[in-house]
Amino acid sequence: MTYISNSIKQNRLDKNKYKESFVPAGQTTQLIIGATPESDLKILRLSESLYSKLNLKRVYYSAYVSINKDKNLPTLKSPPLLRENRLYQADWLLRFYGFKVDELLNDNHPNFNTILDPKCDWALRNLDKFPIEINKADYLTLLKIPGIGIISAKKIIRARRNTSLDFESLKKLGITLKRAKYFITCKGKYFEKIYKFNQNFIETNLIYQERNSLPNPEFHQLSLFDKLQPTKEDKIKCLTGNL
Repeated sequence: MTYISNSIKQNRLDKNKYKESFVPAGQTTQLIIGATPESDLKILRLSESLYSKLNLKRVYYSAYVSINKDKNLPTLKSPPLLRENRLYQADWLLRFYGFKVDELLNDNHPNFNTILDPKCDWALRNLDKFPIEINKADYLTLLKIPGIGIISAKKIIRARRNTSLDFESLKKLGITLKRAKYFITCKGKYFEKIYKFNQNFIETNLIYQERNSLPNPEFHQLSLFDKLQPTKEDKIKCLTGNL
């Protein structure tokens, strides 16, 4: 992998000598999740290192699937698909949201929450950084707010050039307040139904929302050969990583 990374750099330096690029799509790799006992923290530290030192384009995560009962292979009751999903979410936070691995996880908290997504989990453990005033926060700070993704943050920045925003303005911009309302103020005011700002209140409401968003939530491993075609919303989420 180091050889490929160095060859890509050298090819770019010598681009006048070569008609074709070396590995034009960039280098990627895949990690199998659950076959060995590493924590989410150790896996993401590896990914962060690969991105920074070898300039990888993507790290892919795939839940380990038992295909036979060979005694030399690990056996799992079911593939850790939720864990795979959480690692993908965290990967977006590393690559596009300005997060570091040690912000999301640590030795006392080495694995992701099974109920809440990584950004919500981080926010609940760092409530001292909230609430964030929507009319004053810079772009990177907006990206720290659960429920505010790349597209939403850019909309807010653009809209603020002309007027101060309130909660109704955010709704008109198409910004979903399901999670964000617990972590922001508009013109110094909390969302009308948020009557207290503390961890237990916010966590209880977020968990209730997550558990009731789907009657029987299921996580599926992505397949190139799945007959089900992704919806427009699926495609947008895959492209933007809106969290």
